[in-house]
Amino acid sequence: MPLTLARTGETVTVRHVGGPGQVRSHLADLGFTAGTDVTIVSEIADNLIVNVKNSRVAISREMAQRIMV
Repeated sequence: MPLTLARTGETVTVRHVGGPGQVRSHLADLGFTAGTDVTIVSEIADNLIVNVKNSRVAISREMAQRIMV
């Protein structure tokens, strides 16, 4: 399922990151790699606030759709 379907407060594990090469590379730089745990902190407007690798990151719903958990 895509990351956008996870609920606030839920911790999930990244299984796969899709999209074009540049998008996958950008998400990997932010810490979204296979096997990484991600916790949904909150949803603000069209963004998700998540904890990934001890950092809080805001990503758009469009980018979150590419992260399978």
